[in-house]
Amino acid sequence: MFTRVRGRAVRVTLLVGVGCALLIGGAGLLWKLHAMAAYVADGDPAEGSYAQEAEPADRAAAAVLEGPAREVPAPGTDVRGTGAPGTDVRGTGGPPAAAPWGSGGWRPSDPLVARPAAAEPAIGALFSPGEDADQDHHCSASVVHSPGGDLVATAAHCVYRGILGFRTNLVFVPGYHDGRAPYGVWVPTRIDVDPRWTGDQDPDYDVAFLRVRRPGHPGERLEDATGAHTIRFGPELPAPARVVGYPNAAEYPVECFNTARAEGPAQLRLDCADVPDGTSGGPVLADAHILIGVVGGRDGGGDEKTSYSSLFGDGVRAVYERAVAAR
Repeated sequence: MFTRVRGRAVRVTLLVGVGCALLIGGAGLLWKLHAMAAYVADGDPAEGSYAQEAEPADRAAAAVLEGPAREVPAPGTDVRGTGAPGTDVRGTGGPPAAAPWGSGGWRPSDPLVARPAAAEPAIGALFSPGEDADQDHHCSASVVHSPGGDLVATAAHCVYRGILGFRTNLVFVPGYHDGRAPYGVWVPTRIDVDPRWTGDQDPDYDVAFLRVRRPGHPGERLEDATGAHTIRFGPELPAPARVVGYPNAAEYPVECFNTARAEGPAQLRLDCADVPDGTSGGPVLADAHILIGVVGGRDGGGDEKTSYSSLFGDGVRAVYERAVAAR
């Protein structure tokens, strides 16, 4: 009798413990959702756009400069292929990135493993300061040429949080490395994605464009400071390519060279190991400075051996043109 009662008491104690753990876990989840909700806005999901309010964007920029990053003078040498101030860097595991690959000299990384790379003016880390359940920089992005000189490309899943909406605390730091921001910090004035992404997160449309400004520097254009990549829609595949991004646990970018191939009708793939979380939104580049993809799409951007991108077709072109034309 004593053993049976004691066994029943143990079971009751275990059930109570499990119930308490579930309640605590549920409360923790609710608290996280509440914190995340403080950094999102509905925008216009039917169109796939959000006009960023200035005040939360300025607060986010100030938080980055007060925390993980500090502004430093920019190097004075030429940006690769653009003639703008910046840094001419030589990548690892491949040719000098400024070399036009069509004229030869390109080779895949050997082994096919991402390696640390030098920071570049037109590629940077995407921060989201605050209690939003993400690390300091959670994604990557790159400057893409536009008439306004103020456009950044990244993955849609980096800027739109499903049913919660558009992030309001995004900060782009081009050329970021080791806590340094040589080209300043930039915040969105507008975010554009495909409505098929806001509707059901269709991985074939995991691409976003951000119009940006530099707080405290009215009239300054991002592209004048960093140079820009040229976007190519409907790229011919397979093609020699390079993927670049910032791991969320590192203060420098990594890169890998390999052949980019089509993965079905709407995805691009590049096989390379050790391209970790945080590289989402980073550019896939052909011929040194031609943007043909951003890490994202299938499986949220890939797995331990493969990076994916939504293919830059007519849908991505329409989002780009909307972002460029918006006032």
